[in-house]
Amino acid sequence: MKDVFARLASDFLSAIIFLAIYLITDNIILATSVAIAAAIAQVIYARLKGQALNYMTYASLALVVGLGAITLLTHDPRFMLAKPSIAHFAIGLIMLKRGWMLRYMPPLVVETVPEYVTAAGYAWAALMFVIGGGMIVVASTGDLKLWAFYITVVAGGAKILAFAVQYVVLRLIVTSRKRAAARA
Repeated sequence: MKDVFARLASDFLSAIIFLAIYLITDNIILATSVAIAAAIAQVIYARLKGQALNYMTYASLALVVGLGAITLLTHDPRFMLAKPSIAHFAIGLIMLKRGWMLRYMPPLVVETVPEYVTAAGYAWAALMFVIGGGMIVVASTGDLKLWAFYITVVAGGAKILAFAVQYVVLRLIVTSRKRAAARA
């Protein structure tokens, strides 16, 4: 779990840096420039350490540099604020693959309710699209406080709630099916 949070922090480092500097200084040029530099430095550091970089790393770098350049040219932070929505759309597309979630489930769940796990995978994809769409709407306002609230409380809370609901529902269904099988 610690590794997951470290990866998320790494993936969103440029957005975190951008938001922090912009909120502290109210300087869009400085915040964007430092965020771009941080993204480039992350890739250089990983390469120097000999770490394998995947497609998503380079795609994220391209987004930060591209959207950052547009932000610098227009002096409009909304382009940088929209970056996480693109990540949510990409993840949502990946989650549309049938059965993607099965590999993350315990064998008992996979053997007992694979169809529900597949449905949950599609529900997760839909959630990513909804969160991404909401993020674009919020980013278009240019309100950093609203964006920060949305990305942390709304998006984060929705994912935690979805995980909890999925856990409870799958547990209830598996338990019910195991009891029915025991009676038969």
